[in-house]
Amino acid sequence: MHIKQVIAKKILALFGWEVTGDAPCTEKGLFVVAPHTHWQDFPLGLLVRQYLGLNVRFIAKKSLFSGVKGRVFRLLGGYPVDRSRSQGYVQSVAAIFDQHERFYIAIAPEGTRRKVERLKTGFYYIALEAQVPMYLTAFDYSKKKVHITGPVWPDPSNENQFDDISAHFSGVQGRVPAYSFTKINEKE
Repeated sequence: MHIKQVIAKKILALFGWEVTGDAPCTEKGLFVVAPHTHWQDFPLGLLVRQYLGLNVRFIAKKSLFSGVKGRVFRLLGGYPVDRSRSQGYVQSVAAIFDQHERFYIAIAPEGTRRKVERLKTGFYYIALEAQVPMYLTAFDYSKKKVHITGPVWPDPSNENQFDDISAHFSGVQGRVPAYSFTKINEKE
């Protein structure tokens, strides 16, 4: 473990946090991080990234990348995305993977910090288009655990895979419990 990883581990432990699960084992990957309910998820994600020793980039809405704040987000590894244009979004994010030999990116599948009833599908199609695995990363504030599951390769022949991914995050308590993702069973 490098010194930066040791420091990140100590800071996480100081606040009572633990990182569990699968260590990333691929050269590229998409960290699907949920629930995203509060701004404090961002510094937690930066600590986890440092603990893992990976240069995990992140996608965020374009409006966050203006002025001084924008420069800081870029320095921290951010990629601005215009979410008002859905056309070409998946392809443009997937193309970023082709530009790098080793590359990881994090995406919040809810697309907002507010309560949602279903996850957006863009992350799945990005992984499929880029032919990279997903690392399902749960930020569970009730247990103070960041749990990583993966690699999970997108499989379009598995018609239940997206539902399985949604179920994976269902009930994980975010910083704002009321905004945490709870999968709605459509058959009820």
